[in-house]
Amino acid sequence: MKTVLTLFATVFGIAGGYVPFLFGDKDFLDIWSILAGTVGGLFGIWLGVWVYKRVG
Repeated sequence: MKTVLTLFATVFGIAGGYVPFLFGDKDFLDIWSILAGTVGGLFGIWLGVWVYKRVG
């Protein structure tokens, strides 16, 4: 379970941090990128737990 959660949190955290860049924010260390990366990581953890309960 630990590997699944780490994988999902990492992938969704990176994707969440990149979303503001797609909307025109050119600073990767801006507060919006950090906030979106945190939200993406938390969503990844939630999704990882959900997938693990369904599959494993």
